[in-house]
Amino acid sequence: MISSFTPDIQLRLNQAVAAHPAPLIFATISGAHLYGFPSPDSDYDLRGSHLLPLDELLSLEPRRETLSLDSKSDGFELDLVTHDARKFISLLLRKNGYVLEQLLSPWVVHTTAAHEELVALAPGCITKHHVHHYKGFALNQLKLFLQETPRRVKPLLYVYRVLLTGIHLLRTGRVEANLVVLNDASRLPGVAELIQQKTTTKEQCTIDDAACREHQVMIERLLVELEAAGAASTLPEAPTARQALDALLIRVSKG
Repeated sequence: MISSFTPDIQLRLNQAVAAHPAPLIFATISGAHLYGFPSPDSDYDLRGSHLLPLDELLSLEPRRETLSLDSKSDGFELDLVTHDARKFISLLLRKNGYVLEQLLSPWVVHTTAAHEELVALAPGCITKHHVHHYKGFALNQLKLFLQETPRRVKPLLYVYRVLLTGIHLLRTGRVEANLVVLNDASRLPGVAELIQQKTTTKEQCTIDDAACREHQVMIERLLVELEAAGAASTLPEAPTARQALDALLIRVSKG
């Protein structure tokens, strides 16, 4: 369980989990706190998976596949988003690195035995085709960064985080979402300074045009490196945990 937040923040996180309208399999911290560059005014992103009652699973009516809860009070902002177990596992099997990172986040707010089983099965969901997720995600973040005026540090850090996470995953088969940790190994020029700026100033801090051009050159190099890592990866072509995940889903759905 998490222990790096103040007692007040931990209480608020626990209260958000307790107020969730469906039983939770797990809830973890994602977003800037997971990635290692929260601003002093960053909100808290909670992500996870929930269970639906059997009658809702069997009903012809639409299921509550995704539930979202927002909380704002006294300067504290929290966003809790969860997928029902079937959707979450389906996303895992579709090479979705985003939900994989949520599942394996070390910042655990709520856990269960089913969560522990999912974590144990997660390596069997990792394939060489995760390259497509991380390339697409990085290009989308880069587009967001370039279309803004003035340009903000936050989306630029997201580009770096996604690219380095993808390269690391394809080379090692392990998930590392923290940009500070990733950059300690890569030592990319200017990235540590961006992290320092983001973590000590406002969420909307910006970057000048000259530095932006330098970072664009480096990002283009990392995109090539990501594709090369995908081509050279020894990870499997397809998930190996599908049957085990299907059995887990059936078991937890029956209660």
